[in-house]
Amino acid sequence: MKFIVSSTYLLKQLQVLGGVINNSNTLPILDNFLFDLDNNKLTVSASDLETTMSSVLDVDSDNQGTIAVPARLLLETLKTFPEQPLTFVVEDNNTVEISSNHGKYALAYADGAEFPKAVELANPSSTTLLGDILATAIDKTIFAAGNDDLRPVMSGVFFQFSPENLTFVATDAHKLVKYQRTDVTASQVAEFIMPKKPLTLLKGILSGSESDVVIEYNDSNAKFSFENTELICRLIDGKYPNYEAVIPKENPNVLSIARNQFLSSVKRVAIFSNKTTHQIRLKIAGAELNISAEDIDYSNKAEERLTCSYQGDDMQIGFNSRFLTEMLNNLNSDDVSLEMSLPNRAGILTPIDGLDEGENVTMLVMPVMLNS
Repeated sequence: MKFIVSSTYLLKQLQVLGGVINNSNTLPILDNFLFDLDNNKLTVSASDLETTMSSVLDVDSDNQGTIAVPARLLLETLKTFPEQPLTFVVEDNNTVEISSNHGKYALAYADGAEFPKAVELANPSSTTLLGDILATAIDKTIFAAGNDDLRPVMSGVFFQFSPENLTFVATDAHKLVKYQRTDVTASQVAEFIMPKKPLTLLKGILSGSESDVVIEYNDSNAKFSFENTELICRLIDGKYPNYEAVIPKENPNVLSIARNQFLSSVKRVAIFSNKTTHQIRLKIAGAELNISAEDIDYSNKAEERLTCSYQGDDMQIGFNSRFLTEMLNNLNSDDVSLEMSLPNRAGILTPIDGLDEGENVTMLVMPVMLNS
């Protein structure tokens, strides 16, 4: 088995696939890339059993064969090469020899047959959308997903497809983000929960991508295919909480304010808040928003006044500044609106501008009890 491939082209593809490989694997074979050569097409795969990703590369060869090559060793070697053709030759003594312009390097390889086979999806449904739209949907929601192992359903992003729209939801019970596209639809209703790791990989690869992504899914797995790459992952098992039930419908008190000004103010005032609760207080009356925080244990306190546009009754409400900061950081708009009903009901944060046609973002932040 022998093939020739460009060093930088191979490195670029392998760095993407390397994101799948865990630092510590239960099965030693998972520390390898699977190389499957079929004449001038080389399919490289990486897996952690839950997620398997593979890319098809163009190489110069008329051979066939499969081997498993140590991932870390190969990546470290490739990073040091300037652009040049590399020749890979599989020798009889269980090593693969790489020849560059300047030298030869031998790596021990494992039997490709030991590598776990990727799952084949039985009777999948499918939806196609633009790579960049998927990357944006992940980016807008993934930060709000939880990290609680006891509630695995909340540690992923909920995909809800229908002939009307595509909806992506993430929550950790303190904050919730719902991202919806009405300009992209699916042929039938489907819902599934995607784990964070494959979504993080997809976000990195597809950001700014103009190519189509085909998403195929059944009850247990999902497969994302685009350009020369495929990613298959196991879905999170379980029923997602009814998130619509927690979004308050009647919110008569509406605050509109410049996002950057609000964000800077929250960040500054939060420095003086209690280090365990991160509590800040918003006091709104007329066209004035008063943001304050204090840490009674250390006699630290801060207060800022901002002008805003406000319709509704005067009110005081407390929030965890970290959640509010995260949400404001994740919006791209110039102005945001915060809708509230009562000091003990969730506030709804939405961008006023900066959205594409058919794009909707709703963020929900739970209040904290104010100690008056």
